[in-house]
Amino acid sequence: MFLDEVDRATMEVRQGIFELTDSRKLNGWHLHPDTLVVAATNGGEHGANYQVGEMDPAELDRWVTFDIEPTVEDWLTWANGNVHKLVWDFINQNRNHLEHIDDPEPNKIYPSRRSWHRFSDCLTSGKLLEGKENLDTVYHLGVAYIGFEGSVAFKDFAEKWEDLVTPEDILKDGAEKVQGLSVNDYNALNEKFEVVLAEREVLTETEVQHLADYIGELPAELAVHFWGKVAAANEKVLDGLHGTTINGTPFGLFIADLVA
Repeated sequence: MFLDEVDRATMEVRQGIFELTDSRKLNGWHLHPDTLVVAATNGGEHGANYQVGEMDPAELDRWVTFDIEPTVEDWLTWANGNVHKLVWDFINQNRNHLEHIDDPEPNKIYPSRRSWHRFSDCLTSGKLLEGKENLDTVYHLGVAYIGFEGSVAFKDFAEKWEDLVTPEDILKDGAEKVQGLSVNDYNALNEKFEVVLAEREVLTETEVQHLADYIGELPAELAVHFWGKVAAANEKVLDGLHGTTINGTPFGLFIADLVA
């Protein structure tokens, strides 16, 4: 049994929850012995940002309490496949736009994990991301869902999105397109690669060599970090990499030189 927004409930409802959690019954009706009662609140350190009622010690004493702070990576893991790929890529590369973390101004719209999901559903349902001719509409909807700042950044990202290099492009065509990218662009590509490599159990020999070539284009520190991520994501791909070369150097020696 899941009870949401408990600290927004009226006192009458909260008195009923007392009985549920203390005696496992409500108005004479007993819970099934296997029932687990779980509740969520908006309290904790963020409680001041919500219209909630404080829970006194007698209420808290009836619960085992955990303070949960989800990470951006948690949202990205959930959102992969649940939001439009463009929305996922935008948040992955612009993580400060996922949600507002400072004190909110009254009556101002801010982005949240929930609003990005709703915004994505709206854009997908209206097929508004299938071309660039609808981006003005996307912008105005974005202002309504995620606020002005996020909408401006999202529209700008959407205008350039089709020109961005993807892991699939690199695996298919090689690493020439990524020469000279910024550190931020490489970081974003590496994070996309982690998802792709975790999903794809096997790569062809050509794809593995293209992946090695890509690692050879990375700045040294990023290359070592990305190699560790590849190792964690896909052991078969890692084994394949050790049969490749980077600019004539066996892959293992190339990594060893970077580490040294």
